Amino acid sequence: MRSGSGRHGHRGEKRRADRADSREAPASEVAGLASRKTAARLLAAVVDAKTPLDGLTDAEHGHPQFLALDVRDRGLVRAILASALRHRRTIEALIAERLHSPLPANATTLSQILHVGAAQILFLDVPDSAAVDLAVTHAKSDPRTARFAALVNAVLRGLAREKEQAVPRVLGKVTDAPDWFVSRLREAYDVERTEQILAAHRVEPPTDFTVKSDPQRWAAAFGGIVLPTGSVRVARLPSAVPELPGYAEGEWWVQDAAAALPARLLGAVSGVRVADLCAAPGGKTAQLAFAGAKVTAVDTSRSRLERLTANLARLQLEAEVVQADVLAWRPAENFDAILLDAPCSSTGTVRRHPDVLWTKSPADVEKLAALQRRLLDSAVALLRPGGRIVFSNCSLDPAEGEDLVRHFLADHPEMELERIAPGEIPGTAEFVSPEGLLRTTPADFASDDPALSGMDGFFAVRLRRRG
Repeated sequence: MRSGSGRHGHRGEKRRADRADSREAPASEVAGLASRKTAARLLAAVVDAKTPLDGLTDAEHGHPQFLALDVRDRGLVRAILASALRHRRTIEALIAERLHSPLPANATTLSQILHVGAAQILFLDVPDSAAVDLAVTHAKSDPRTARFAALVNAVLRGLAREKEQAVPRVLGKVTDAPDWFVSRLREAYDVERTEQILAAHRVEPPTDFTVKSDPQRWAAAFGGIVLPTGSVRVARLPSAVPELPGYAEGEWWVQDAAAALPARLLGAVSGVRVADLCAAPGGKTAQLAFAGAKVTAVDTSRSRLERLTANLARLQLEAEVVQADVLAWRPAENFDAILLDAPCSSTGTVRRHPDVLWTKSPADVEKLAALQRRLLDSAVALLRPGGRIVFSNCSLDPAEGEDLVRHFLADHPEMELERIAPGEIPGTAEFVSPEGLLRTTPADFASDDPALSGMDGFFAVRLRRRG
């Protein structure tokens, strides 16, 4: 059984593995081994050291072992890691079933080798024989795992033989998330909704586009659909994003359908002075600029602002770009409107970033909620009387959403809730609570085709400074 999490066309792996017999060639010369070793190293960095995957696989500043690979092998590593993290508990259970006794507590390297091999066998288009042979060679090449090479061979070959029956059975009884996350979901959502969200996390997400004009045209060009909110959605991209029509001309940008909603909650912004706080990489800045706002984009990271500037240049849009700490920044003149899409636990983006569940903890949620509160407190000082703030983030946790806003309003009598109307943005009525807050989850936008379903989990609220 294979999911869409990694159909990256690696059928050539079998031929490469066959040409390099691991029993005859030195390990350093075995084709495909470097990518598997890199995948295991990065998996350990995520799971054991809690290192975010985006940084490890960044094309310019990523892990040296990753940067040493060619483009094709980097793609394979990303696919392996996405599958290994997305289905971590399922893979753990399937491996455990094939062990006579648990792995030693300190056998983390062996565990990563098994997970990397299992992810390929169960969820990627890599020939089983290549996945098994390279895992065994990897085990033999490391003094810490050499004595377990026969175990690696037996476990992975067993998985390959039995996967068609074993995977559906285990998927049906295992939750692919840490216990703390499941517990917090169940506290915030009912049992059925929780199960729907967890099921959505197992499916590779589609790609959404915000387009400048004519969504139907771009949907036809990409082989996708137009969502009720106006975003264009594509289940499988026909080519790399920079190679798609309209990219060089700046006709669109990639942006999840949920992420495209907060900026629209500011309403008509043509000619309005708007601050986009924590702005990089700039999707919301682009929305505001395209709508005619006079945008000031603020972020602390120089490198992220460089990316934002490059994106605006491609899109032929303009904004003032400021590198500053929002907590300390005080411009000469206050703004008519503010969009604060705050740093958060990112638990709403697990479909796209399955490492989030394995790098975050409840303590991180509380710490980030406290930071968001400080940022929102600071944003008030930048807003003129009568002005609006839209506060948003991509967390599923009420501690970073509903609870935070309730405490904020209790402490800021000069601010009031400006309710979001259910029909304010087409297609979003079901996402608006009776209190007038916006909340999306990965289980929303469900359709008969899982590959076209779902959206990021987002929270948004609109506030007004009394005037």
